[in-house]
Amino acid sequence: MKEMTPELLARFRQAYAQDESARTLQAALAKTDMTALSYLPTAGARLKGAFSVEVKTRGITAQEQSGRCWLFAALNILREKVAEKCGLEDFELSQNFLSFYDKLEKANNVLEMVIAHAHEPLKGQQMQYILWGITDGGYWCAAADLIEKYGVVPKQVQPESYQSGHTAQFLATVNRLIRKDARELRELVLAGQDPYPRKQEMLQEIYKAECIAFGEPVTEFDFAYQDKDKKFHEERHLSPRAFYEKYVGVSLRDYIPVINEPTEQNPLNRLIQFHGVENMAGRDMKALNLPQEAMEDLCVKQLQAGDPVWIACDAGAFIARKEGVWDPQSVRNEALLGGFSTEMPKGRRLEYNSSSASHAVLLTGVHFDGMGKPDRWKIENSWGKDVGSSGYFVCSEPYFRDYVYEAVIHRSHLTPQQLALLESEPVLINAWDEDH
Repeated sequence: MKEMTPELLARFRQAYAQDESARTLQAALAKTDMTALSYLPTAGARLKGAFSVEVKTRGITAQEQSGRCWLFAALNILREKVAEKCGLEDFELSQNFLSFYDKLEKANNVLEMVIAHAHEPLKGQQMQYILWGITDGGYWCAAADLIEKYGVVPKQVQPESYQSGHTAQFLATVNRLIRKDARELRELVLAGQDPYPRKQEMLQEIYKAECIAFGEPVTEFDFAYQDKDKKFHEERHLSPRAFYEKYVGVSLRDYIPVINEPTEQNPLNRLIQFHGVENMAGRDMKALNLPQEAMEDLCVKQLQAGDPVWIACDAGAFIARKEGVWDPQSVRNEALLGGFSTEMPKGRRLEYNSSSASHAVLLTGVHFDGMGKPDRWKIENSWGKDVGSSGYFVCSEPYFRDYVYEAVIHRSHLTPQQLALLESEPVLINAWDEDH
């Protein structure tokens, strides 16, 4: 049978007419938000309460209507270093400062990739991937590259603008410009001409557009603050890199992305590598692909050492946004729509585009069951204080096991065998095949 026939539709209608519970659910959904109906408060209540291990952090940030979660989470780790060093109760680093350079570096990378692959078919997978354009999204490696190159500044030095928190229109407009530029650069290469003088002019246009939308990044500033003992401090004429080196003072290369992506293309217990549009030109993404149990053990070790953990997860899976819960047993959309199952093995879910690492947050706590195993995790989100429990979320162990794909771990917590993997020959994959 290839077509929907009248006979088949008649069978569907008859089965639905005999399903009283389905008609009752239809009546409820006609007047109520699906998320409100699918959440089971008694199941979600199991995840509430204190945590066996909890790391103190300095409050919730808000990325607004932008996709900068990965950068917020990275900077929220670093702000703890500054706050401890300076004796501050509240402190925030400027996300706008780094996201300016992130977009500029991504634009440069896309144009460079166009030049490098100009002889490949326009409708081929490589060129179509490149022409997807730039987004707000990124990885820990991209954050580390930006911070090492440009430094960081306090938020009061480079505050948010409306456009930095509402980036959709800016990105749509600039991507139209980038695709026009890509066409011109590709044609210059194919004609045997030098594309780089024109590329510099293109980047100048993008820099100007960013300055108008976000404000030009500072190159020097004064850092004045009052510590928790009300003592005044001030340091003048700091560069962003000097501020990073003095007040953050950690080596980001000591933090290793660890992933759990059990797919056919990504073998476990191997180092993987790829170059994506999210990277800087000349920089790649690298990560250790480890079994789930190994990734969880490393997360626990880092929390026990007093440090939060940057993680990437599928934010759309089994979420009760208002209640601040990620949990398959508490959010029952499938049951609400008739009782079907969307269950697949984790690797197959990635391969069939049923899930992806769409959001980055910080793990700040873990609770252990009677056997000493994790059964829930505390999460610091970057969606503001009006969602979840004053901005904090909790996820169950089943959610963590199936929908958390990456954790950034300090190398001091890795086993000797895992450290040895960092020196091994990486498995090279195509960026468009990466399951993030």
